[in-house]
Amino acid sequence: MEAITRIEQALAAAIEVVIVPGCPRRLAEAVRHAVFPGGARVRPRLCLAVAAACGQPESPAAMAAAVAIELLHCASLVHDDLPCFDDSPLRRGLPSVHRAFGEPLAVLAGDALIILAFEHLARALADQPKLMAPMLLTISRSVGLPVGITAGQAWECEPQVRVEDYHRAKTGSLFTAATAAGALAVGADVAAWGLVGDKIGAAYQVADDLRDVAASAQELGKPVGRDALLNRPSAAGELGVDGAIARLRSLVIEAIEAIPDCPGRAQFAEVLKAEAQRILPKELAQRAGTWI
Repeated sequence: MEAITRIEQALAAAIEVVIVPGCPRRLAEAVRHAVFPGGARVRPRLCLAVAAACGQPESPAAMAAAVAIELLHCASLVHDDLPCFDDSPLRRGLPSVHRAFGEPLAVLAGDALIILAFEHLARALADQPKLMAPMLLTISRSVGLPVGITAGQAWECEPQVRVEDYHRAKTGSLFTAATAAGALAVGADVAAWGLVGDKIGAAYQVADDLRDVAASAQELGKPVGRDALLNRPSAAGELGVDGAIARLRSLVIEAIEAIPDCPGRAQFAEVLKAEAQRILPKELAQRAGTWI
């Protein structure tokens, strides 16, 4: 079974545990709307890919971490789309949660997904107490203070911020958690794999900045040009399109070079190259050519 299919099934199972008779119907619908249909599921796929590269493609602990990380990512998107932040009408080509269900339920759905992420981890790792604590700590750091996605969102409220700090917190932290959690689940080098995730996360945010200036709303499934409109820090805005492409290439190369020795090192490197090509807007991918 492909990783993406396993992830979808595991996400559905995690949500069905808490959406039971007696649960507020519209909140349940809002939670499902926030998670399904999903995007590329990049973060959970990355978590599982690390475990697979280390020789354990069917690790239950890695899947538990992957699900928790994706639930947290979905929660962050719900909150990010709210009128008080990006006020986005679309997400993944569909009405954002606050447009479909109203602001109160969007806030509550995001909160519920955050809680569910940690509840799911506690339930899945209940028989592995020595693993549970470090896994909870690894993932919670990626969403809280001082450098998690909450901090990343908060940087948008500051008068000044370095692009690198903004990217590392808002986007990179969950990628770092994904690789570190995948390594932790199978007893691999957490610090080394965390560095890989840090590089991947930075590359992904640079690509996202490029998509915001060079992709279409149809291609992205959400409005474009938001960084400039909202005066958000952007690699494309700071470096220009060509400079941002060069930065993206450099980060992908650094991520590949940082991959620790493991049975699936070469295959993992190829996955990173393919993903880097996929996340570039089509026009820029053609313009960049074979760039890795």
